[in-house]
Amino acid sequence: MASLVKIAVLDDWQGIARASADWRALEARATVDFFPAAFASEDEAASRLAAYDILLPMRERTAFPASLIARLPRLKLIAMTGPRAGTLDLAACTKAGVLVCNTGSDASGAATAELALALLLAAARHVPAGDAAIRAGRFQEGVGLGQILAGATLGVIGLGRIGARMAGYGRALGMRVLAWSANLTPERAAEAGAEYATKEALLAQSDAISLHLVLSARTRGVLGAADLARLKPGAIVVNTARGPLIEEAALVAALREGRIRAALDVFDTEPLPADHPLRTLPNSVLTPHLGFGTGAIFRQFYGEAVENIAAFLDGAPIRVVNPEAASA
Repeated sequence: MASLVKIAVLDDWQGIARASADWRALEARATVDFFPAAFASEDEAASRLAAYDILLPMRERTAFPASLIARLPRLKLIAMTGPRAGTLDLAACTKAGVLVCNTGSDASGAATAELALALLLAAARHVPAGDAAIRAGRFQEGVGLGQILAGATLGVIGLGRIGARMAGYGRALGMRVLAWSANLTPERAAEAGAEYATKEALLAQSDAISLHLVLSARTRGVLGAADLARLKPGAIVVNTARGPLIEEAALVAALREGRIRAALDVFDTEPLPADHPLRTLPNSVLTPHLGFGTGAIFRQFYGEAVENIAAFLDGAPIRVVNPEAASA
């Protein structure tokens, strides 16, 4: 079987998968193909992946709903990267007898929180505009005045391991830090060095907010038009978690009206469409989902995924998320 196995390494948008792990052991016993571009549709994904036995996707970039799983007749293993993937239908994989393995993600919390800080500072001090001005042959012309964060208020929405890091960064800048999530208590907020606030109070009092929630049915659209309307004029919205946490149409409308600023690493549709209005709004700072995208994390993701695939080919799978699939 091993000589006939076909492996697809998906979502290699930055072209760094091959350099992030040693693929020689797999390539000696299987065909390994790297896919650098996103699929345009589920139909394209089904067509191009139907001949593969093993898929190695990068986090949630390619979605695997039940409808796509059903169209992949040869699929036996999904060696996903990271501990979980919200766009992967695990129940459908189990029903189809497709094993799913995961990897660790040791430094992703620090990496994402650091990018959130970078986006906050970039938006507050107009760093992208200043860079663009110099590269266009200007200097300070057209670059707005910056905002001092010391003494301002940072609202952290979601005070888990990433949000707690962001709260610490806010305190280091001399900011007052407020925090809210559906299950947060004043005691837990205090342990992280933040003040508990209701959602409404946090939005009304914050000069900048940063989102750090897991996307779920409960948190989807947690910030809508009414929530954004509560923000101070010129408040900065930082999102390094998931795009659908904010109602996109409401966010675009608030930016177009000049009521707020945004610093975004995540979007409803990724890659962000070429004609998306966010690309044209000057009061936004945009990065292409770089939160976890560091060398150390990619080496762990791909290194452990290669281990998982090799173990599966040896008949002794490891890091299995759905062991019951073996008997399906």
